[in-house]
Amino acid sequence: MLNLETKNQNQVAPLSILKVEQPKDRRFQNLIGDEAWQQLPKLVRNRFSKTLSNNRVVYYRGENITLKRNIWGAILAQALRVVGAPLPVFKEVSLPSVVSVYEDKDSGGQIWSRHYQRAQKPPQVIQSVKKFSGETGLEEYIGFGLSIALKPKVSKDTLAFHGHGYHFKFGKLHFKLPKFLEPGHLVVKHHDLGQGDFEFSLSLRHKIFGELLFQNAIYHDRPQQDEGKA
Repeated sequence: MLNLETKNQNQVAPLSILKVEQPKDRRFQNLIGDEAWQQLPKLVRNRFSKTLSNNRVVYYRGENITLKRNIWGAILAQALRVVGAPLPVFKEVSLPSVVSVYEDKDSGGQIWSRHYQRAQKPPQVIQSVKKFSGETGLEEYIGFGLSIALKPKVSKDTLAFHGHGYHFKFGKLHFKLPKFLEPGHLVVKHHDLGQGDFEFSLSLRHKIFGELLFQNAIYHDRPQQDEGKA
Protein backbone atom coordinates (compact mmCIF):
# COMPACT_ATOMS: atom_id res chain seq x y z
CA MET A 1 0.00 0.00 0.00
CA LEU A 2 1.39 3.43 -0.95
CA ASN A 3 2.17 5.89 1.81
CA LEU A 4 0.73 9.15 0.53
CA GLU A 5 2.66 11.13 3.17
CA THR A 6 6.06 9.94 1.99
CA LYS A 7 8.11 12.85 0.53
CA ASN A 8 10.41 12.53 -2.40
CA GLN A 9 13.90 13.18 -0.98
CA ASN A 10 15.14 14.29 -4.40
CA GLN A 11 12.43 16.89 -4.91
CA VAL A 12 13.89 20.23 -6.05
CA ALA A 13 12.61 23.46 -4.53
CA PRO A 14 10.69 25.68 -6.96
CA LEU A 15 12.90 28.19 -8.75
CA SER A 16 10.74 31.03 -7.47
CA ILE A 17 12.00 30.55 -3.91
CA LEU A 18 15.65 30.01 -4.74
CA LYS A 19 17.93 33.02 -4.26
CA VAL A 20 21.26 33.00 -6.04
CA GLU A 21 23.66 35.49 -4.52
CA GLN A 22 26.26 37.26 -6.62
CA PRO A 23 29.82 36.24 -5.67
CA LYS A 24 31.76 38.99 -3.93
CA ASP A 25 34.56 40.84 -5.69
CA ARG A 26 37.45 40.54 -3.21
CA ARG A 27 40.02 42.71 -4.98
CA PHE A 28 39.64 45.77 -2.75
CA GLN A 29 39.47 43.56 0.33
CA ASN A 30 42.69 41.79 -0.66
CA LEU A 31 44.43 45.14 -1.10
CA ILE A 32 43.30 46.50 2.26
CA GLY A 33 43.65 43.31 4.28
CA ASP A 34 40.96 41.40 6.15
CA GLU A 35 41.45 43.12 9.52
CA ALA A 36 41.18 46.67 8.15
CA TRP A 37 38.37 45.62 5.79
CA GLN A 38 36.23 44.45 8.69
CA GLN A 39 36.60 47.86 10.36
CA LEU A 40 34.63 49.48 7.53
CA PRO A 41 30.83 49.78 7.76
CA LYS A 42 29.00 46.96 6.02
CA LEU A 43 27.54 49.30 3.40
CA VAL A 44 31.03 50.47 2.40
CA ARG A 45 32.23 46.88 2.11
CA ASN A 46 29.21 46.09 -0.04
CA ARG A 47 29.90 49.02 -2.41
CA PHE A 48 33.50 47.98 -2.96
CA SER A 49 32.79 44.27 -3.38
CA LYS A 50 30.04 44.34 -5.99
CA THR A 51 30.55 41.93 -8.87
CA LEU A 52 30.15 43.91 -12.09
CA SER A 53 30.26 41.10 -14.63
CA ASN A 54 27.70 40.57 -17.42
CA ASN A 55 27.59 44.30 -18.29
CA ARG A 56 26.23 45.19 -14.84
CA VAL A 57 26.33 48.91 -14.02
CA VAL A 58 25.89 50.45 -10.57
CA TYR A 59 24.66 54.05 -10.29
CA TYR A 60 24.95 56.44 -7.36
CA ARG A 61 22.88 59.63 -7.62
CA GLY A 62 23.52 62.72 -5.58
CA GLU A 63 24.59 66.35 -5.54
CA ASN A 64 27.84 68.25 -5.81
CA ILE A 65 28.20 70.20 -2.55
CA THR A 66 31.54 72.00 -2.44
CA LEU A 67 34.13 73.02 -5.01
CA LYS A 68 37.10 75.17 -3.97
CA ARG A 69 40.35 75.86 -5.79
CA ASN A 70 43.02 78.50 -5.74
CA ILE A 71 44.41 80.20 -8.82
CA TRP A 72 47.01 77.48 -9.33
CA GLY A 73 44.36 74.80 -9.11
CA ALA A 74 42.22 76.62 -11.67
CA ILE A 75 45.19 76.86 -14.06
CA LEU A 76 46.00 73.17 -13.58
CA ALA A 77 42.38 72.08 -14.20
CA GLN A 78 42.29 74.05 -17.45
CA ALA A 79 45.72 72.79 -18.56
CA LEU A 80 44.64 69.17 -18.03
CA ARG A 81 41.85 69.56 -20.58
CA VAL A 82 44.37 68.30 -23.14
CA VAL A 83 44.37 64.88 -21.42
CA GLY A 84 40.60 64.64 -20.97
CA ALA A 85 39.94 67.09 -18.11
CA PRO A 86 40.39 64.75 -15.09
CA LEU A 87 39.74 67.66 -12.69
CA PRO A 88 36.55 69.75 -12.45
CA VAL A 89 36.59 72.82 -14.68
CA PHE A 90 33.11 74.00 -13.66
CA LYS A 91 32.20 76.35 -10.82
CA GLU A 92 28.60 75.30 -10.11
CA VAL A 93 27.58 73.52 -6.90
CA SER A 94 24.28 72.23 -5.52
CA LEU A 95 23.49 70.59 -8.84
CA PRO A 96 22.79 66.90 -9.57
CA SER A 97 25.62 64.43 -10.05
CA VAL A 98 25.66 60.75 -10.99
CA VAL A 99 28.45 58.19 -10.57
CA SER A 100 28.39 55.01 -12.63
CA VAL A 101 30.68 52.03 -12.03
CA TYR A 102 31.17 49.12 -14.40
CA GLU A 103 33.77 46.57 -15.46
CA ASP A 104 36.48 47.43 -17.96
CA LYS A 105 36.74 44.29 -20.08
CA ASP A 106 40.05 45.34 -21.64
CA SER A 107 42.04 45.84 -18.44
CA GLY A 108 40.01 43.78 -15.97
CA GLY A 109 39.63 46.90 -13.82
CA GLN A 110 36.65 49.13 -13.10
CA ILE A 111 35.52 52.25 -14.93
CA TRP A 112 34.33 55.03 -12.61
CA SER A 113 32.44 57.76 -14.43
CA ARG A 114 31.32 60.95 -12.64
CA HIS A 115 28.69 63.13 -14.34
CA TYR A 116 28.32 66.70 -13.08
CA GLN A 117 25.33 68.76 -14.17
CA ARG A 118 26.11 72.37 -15.13
CA ALA A 119 23.92 75.44 -15.37
CA GLN A 120 22.99 76.03 -19.02
CA LYS A 121 26.00 74.02 -20.22
CA PRO A 122 26.60 70.36 -21.09
CA PRO A 123 27.59 68.26 -18.06
CA GLN A 124 31.23 67.54 -17.40
CA VAL A 125 32.04 63.83 -17.37
CA ILE A 126 35.20 62.76 -15.53
CA GLN A 127 36.10 59.16 -16.26
CA SER A 128 38.95 57.00 -15.05
CA VAL A 129 39.82 53.32 -14.80
CA LYS A 130 40.86 51.68 -11.55
CA LYS A 131 43.34 48.95 -12.48
CA PHE A 132 44.46 46.36 -9.96
CA SER A 133 48.11 46.53 -10.91
CA GLY A 134 51.25 48.61 -10.46
CA GLU A 135 53.60 49.15 -7.53
CA THR A 136 50.80 49.50 -4.95
CA GLY A 137 48.39 46.99 -6.50
CA LEU A 138 45.98 49.78 -7.50
CA GLU A 139 46.36 52.57 -10.03
CA GLU A 140 43.97 55.14 -11.44
CA TYR A 141 44.36 55.50 -15.19
CA ILE A 142 43.12 58.93 -16.31
CA GLY A 143 43.93 58.68 -19.99
CA PHE A 144 46.65 59.57 -22.51
CA GLY A 145 49.13 57.32 -20.74
CA LEU A 146 48.81 59.04 -17.36
CA SER A 147 48.07 57.13 -14.17
CA ILE A 148 48.34 57.56 -10.40
CA ALA A 149 49.38 54.79 -8.04
CA LEU A 150 46.98 54.63 -5.08
CA LYS A 151 47.35 53.33 -1.54
CA PRO A 152 44.09 52.55 0.33
CA LYS A 153 43.79 53.46 4.01
CA VAL A 154 40.96 52.78 6.47
CA SER A 155 39.94 55.11 9.29
CA LYS A 156 36.65 54.64 11.12
CA ASP A 157 33.84 55.13 8.56
CA THR A 158 36.16 56.17 5.74
CA LEU A 159 38.01 54.40 2.97
CA ALA A 160 40.67 56.76 1.60
CA PHE A 161 42.93 56.44 -1.42
CA HIS A 162 46.24 58.32 -1.24
CA GLY A 163 48.27 59.14 -4.32
CA HIS A 164 51.65 57.39 -4.37
CA GLY A 165 53.34 58.64 -7.50
CA TYR A 166 52.37 59.66 -11.02
CA HIS A 167 53.27 57.54 -14.03
CA PHE A 168 53.38 57.99 -17.79
CA LYS A 169 53.21 55.06 -20.19
CA PHE A 170 53.22 55.19 -23.97
CA GLY A 171 53.96 51.96 -25.82
CA LYS A 172 57.18 50.54 -24.36
CA LEU A 173 58.02 53.89 -22.75
CA HIS A 174 57.17 53.91 -19.05
CA PHE A 175 58.50 56.24 -16.38
CA LYS A 176 57.54 57.75 -13.03
CA LEU A 177 57.29 61.53 -12.79
CA PRO A 178 59.94 63.03 -10.50
CA LYS A 179 58.63 64.57 -7.31
CA PHE A 180 59.22 68.16 -8.43
CA LEU A 181 56.92 67.62 -11.44
CA GLU A 182 54.06 66.11 -9.46
CA PRO A 183 50.95 68.36 -9.34
CA GLY A 184 50.40 67.58 -5.67
CA HIS A 185 49.33 64.95 -3.16
CA LEU A 186 45.97 63.47 -4.11
CA VAL A 187 43.54 62.09 -1.51
CA VAL A 188 40.16 60.64 -2.48
CA LYS A 189 37.81 59.64 0.35
CA HIS A 190 34.64 57.57 0.57
CA HIS A 191 32.99 58.43 3.90
CA ASP A 192 29.87 56.56 4.99
CA LEU A 193 27.07 58.75 6.37
CA GLY A 194 24.63 55.97 7.22
CA GLN A 195 21.15 55.29 5.85
CA GLY A 196 22.63 54.48 2.44
CA ASP A 197 24.28 57.90 2.00
CA PHE A 198 27.98 58.57 1.57
CA GLU A 199 30.33 61.48 0.92
CA PHE A 200 32.86 61.52 -1.90
CA SER A 201 35.69 64.02 -1.47
CA LEU A 202 38.80 64.83 -3.46
CA SER A 203 41.68 67.03 -2.40
CA LEU A 204 44.88 67.96 -4.20
CA ARG A 205 47.55 69.73 -2.15
CA HIS A 206 50.93 71.02 -3.30
CA LYS A 207 53.85 71.65 -0.95
CA ILE A 208 54.46 75.12 -2.36
CA PHE A 209 51.14 76.20 -3.91
CA GLY A 210 48.90 74.94 -1.09
CA GLU A 211 45.51 73.33 -1.55
CA LEU A 212 44.95 73.43 -5.28
CA LEU A 213 41.51 71.86 -5.18
CA PHE A 214 38.92 70.50 -2.79
CA GLN A 215 35.63 68.94 -3.85
CA ASN A 216 32.95 66.96 -2.10
CA ALA A 217 29.58 65.50 -3.06
CA ILE A 218 26.86 63.48 -1.32
CA TYR A 219 25.53 60.34 -3.02
CA HIS A 220 22.76 57.88 -2.24
CA ASP A 221 23.04 54.10 -2.40
CA ARG A 222 19.70 52.63 -3.52
CA PRO A 223 20.51 49.09 -4.74
CA GLN A 224 17.03 48.21 -5.99
CA GLN A 225 16.77 51.33 -8.15
CA ASP A 226 20.32 52.09 -9.20
CA GLU A 227 21.52 49.06 -11.11
CA GLY A 228 21.30 48.30 -14.79
CA LYS A 229 23.10 47.05 -17.87
CA ALA A 230 25.76 48.80 -19.86
